Parts: sequence; structure tokens; C-alpha cells
Amino acid sequence: MDYRELKDELGLDHFEGRHWLGWHHHVTLVTLAYAFLRCEQARLKKNFWCDLAASAQEAATNPD
Repeated sequence: MDYRELKDELGLDHFEGRHWLGWHHHVTLVTLAYAFLRCEQARLKKNFWCDLAASAQEAATNPD
């Protein structure tokens, strides 16, 4: 995870509460938002699964 992205774009640093439970809920929601955005980014990429298979095959043939 990129901490700067979590902080700047998703509001990780916006919590102003006083209790650990509130902070925990806030961090959980920010993390879920980050995961959702990454999944959407991957889903929208054309031929995402084909690219993964090609990358894995290429890595297996070129151990460099």
C-alpha cells in the first residue's frame, strides 16, 4: 500500500476521534476503499487476466 495515497486521497489522516475503536473503524474503511479502487482499476484494464498469464509465462522462461 502506498501510505501517501491512503493519506492524501482516501483520508487516512482525517480521523479526529479519541477512542481506539473509532480509529480502528476509520482505518478499516479507508483500507476497504483502497482495495475497492485497486480492484476496479484492475477490472477496467483491458485483458487484465491475459496480461497476468503472459507475465507469469515470461517470468518462467526468463529467470533474470
